Amino acid sequence: MPPMSRRYLLTAVMTAGLSAMVPALAQSGARSSRVRAVLQVSDNDPQKWGLALNNVHNVQMELGEDAVELEIVVYGPGIAMLKAGSPMAQRVAAALQSGVKVVACENTMRAQKLVYADMLPAIGYVPAGVVELIQQQRAGYAYIRP
Repeated sequence: MPPMSRRYLLTAVMTAGLSAMVPALAQSGARSSRVRAVLQVSDNDPQKWGLALNNVHNVQMELGEDAVELEIVVYGPGIAMLKAGSPMAQRVAAALQSGVKVVACENTMRAQKLVYADMLPAIGYVPAGVVELIQQQRAGYAYIRP
């Protein structure tokens, strides 16, 4: 292939690759304008839970619910507060309604012999809480441990 044809082919391939990336970059840029934070709660302590829920509420009030993406990752003993009827059930439900994502670690659930029916209805689930924390931090979330 003549040198000019190779150059043309390389330019065409690079242009096509960049064209495919632009929408994704634009979309990720829109998301990155929001403040993103992930909170770890692994304590079965209503005071710790109160602090975590106060933290997310204060962030939402200060920055606006639409300007933030907040996620509470729960594992270990802390998962007890995500059970239906827990002392924090109403506050967790209020946080969920305000747009906070609350996820339970399925590894912890298996270890504690919990099933989805034991848990608050609107929470989410992740296979491993610690892995979720790692992934969210790698995705640019600020890490908060109340």
